[in-house]
Amino acid sequence: MNKTWKLGSFAGLKLLAKPTALIATIVLWLVFTLIGRNVFKLSPRQAILGGLIATKIHWLSELWHHFGHAQAARQTGYPMSGICANGPIAASLYPPDEPTLPGPTHIKRALGGPIASGILAVITAVITLAMQPIGGIPLMAATLAFFENLFVFTLGAFLPLGFTDGSTILHYWNRNTPPERWVTISE
Repeated sequence: MNKTWKLGSFAGLKLLAKPTALIATIVLWLVFTLIGRNVFKLSPRQAILGGLIATKIHWLSELWHHFGHAQAARQTGYPMSGICANGPIAASLYPPDEPTLPGPTHIKRALGGPIASGILAVITAVITLAMQPIGGIPLMAATLAFFENLFVFTLGAFLPLGFTDGSTILHYWNRNTPPERWVTISE
């Protein structure tokens, strides 16, 4: 299943998706629908609609995260070339002919996503508070957007899982940089 779908481009970035992204979208819609029904006590119809909206917000949050990477990459002078959705997440794509870069450049690019997602988490926290009196689908969508942006795209991005920003940061920490440029802890 190496097929990749070309979805177009946005802000100078190619948007691609693997078939697993479609499967993940359906699974996310189901999970968010169940959360809407069981946690937010929505009617079946509202839960299905709320699940669909939450799934769209998931992908918009994923794009926002990667646009944060793209902004940071542009600032380093080594921009991204695209974003590829694979499963429930996406990966930043860089030109195949990119030269070997110093560690701090990789780290700055890696930090762009969690910083952007942290900002979005704050925004969605305010929206969630504003949706409290309204309830229903708006409250569900805002709450899920807040939790996902805070715990998945901001804090979760720092976990060194091999495919996360935290793994990139850990890999390049202290590489190609004089030690005096980094904070060290002495015993």
